[in-house]
Amino acid sequence: MQDPRAIIDREPMSRFQWIVVAIMIGLNALDGFDVLSISFASPGISKAWGVDRAALGFVLSMELIGMAAGSFLLGSLADMIGRRRTILGCLVVMAIGMFGASSSGGIVILSVWRVVTGFGIGGMLAATNAAVAEASNAKHRNLAVVLMAGGYPVGAIVGGSISAALLARHDWPVVFQFGAVATLCFIPLVLWRAPESIAFLIQRPDARALHRVNATLRRMGHGTVDALPPPPPARASVPLTELFQGTLARPTILLTIAYLAHIMTFYFTLKWIPKIVVDLGFAPSAAAGVLVWANVGGASGSILLGLMTARVRLSRLAIAAMLASVVMVTLFGRMTDGIGELSAIAAVAGFCTNAGVVAIYALVARAFPVGVRASATGFIIGVGRGGSALAPALAGLLFAAGYALPSVAVLMALGSLVAACAILLLARGETLDQARAG
Repeated sequence: MQDPRAIIDREPMSRFQWIVVAIMIGLNALDGFDVLSISFASPGISKAWGVDRAALGFVLSMELIGMAAGSFLLGSLADMIGRRRTILGCLVVMAIGMFGASSSGGIVILSVWRVVTGFGIGGMLAATNAAVAEASNAKHRNLAVVLMAGGYPVGAIVGGSISAALLARHDWPVVFQFGAVATLCFIPLVLWRAPESIAFLIQRPDARALHRVNATLRRMGHGTVDALPPPPPARASVPLTELFQGTLARPTILLTIAYLAHIMTFYFTLKWIPKIVVDLGFAPSAAAGVLVWANVGGASGSILLGLMTARVRLSRLAIAAMLASVVMVTLFGRMTDGIGELSAIAAVAGFCTNAGVVAIYALVARAFPVGVRASATGFIIGVGRGGSALAPALAGLLFAAGYALPSVAVLMALGSLVAACAILLLARGETLDQARAG
């Protein structure tokens, strides 16, 4: 009896499989724009409502809190009801949150809608990471996951460019309205071209599982099977305690620390760039342009890291990217001469910080088996995004307390240094395990 998962692993990637990967890249691009939409809108919100830096910092953090909750709750849901259903549900939640944000009349209501949007984004991230890993063959799995994660800055680039054009003629609510419409457009696309993961169907089979698996194998251009391998013992849910048992404990702990620490540095730069640039005397449209350049660098970092995974060990790439992030974020805090210099240094900082983020996604997809993959992704993202909600707020409090940009940038860059140390410990542990096994 052939295992469909083994067929996918060994056969070349078909056009249909790359289409599935492309859709997941698009979904992550959507996440990238939806998360950063508040950053594009923040100068207009601050001007319209007279919001100071400290209060704005908390607003900028709200969807990160929602993302933490969504990652925890919906990540496990994706291991129970499937990746596809979870993705569709998250798209609906995200669209509602974006439409609600566009009609907000004050900080409190806006914050509530940003939490709702973040809730959908958190579940989306956990489900798409698992879906990409399970749609790819063994040879291209790391590349596919890295490319998926690299969709995040692409969304910010495209969405930021459109936002800059919209903000030149309209007020800040148009940013959220555009995001809501774009979110709704993905629902028919997922229904049309993104079937349920074969690995999930085998993990939790129903009466039509064999038919659905063979239908997907045919769409991939692979041979079909006569029967499915026996599933593991049925369970109603995936307990989080399982992630801290046996061989899963070390990657769970170290990858959670790495993601939490590095994402704080990452979100400090992305969330505060527009406001910092405006405060330096530039127009909001110019601020959006600098943020776009930061994400151009981020997309480039994702692509280059993905290509290098075939030649260089993934953990080494992650450590190098994070150490470079420390340097570049610190340097960004000292570059205030002109919009050209700000854009250039923001692009290089985005290159380094996003390369570190996508490397962690690939490490997570590789470290955990199918049965707990979405739950592990959801837990790590949940803790990371929940903790990273402190980053914009902490930076806002530091600014309000009188700290200058160079000092704040140095402090916020230290997160990437902590992350590099955690990945180093993970890599050394894996090396020791291999030595013992040999």
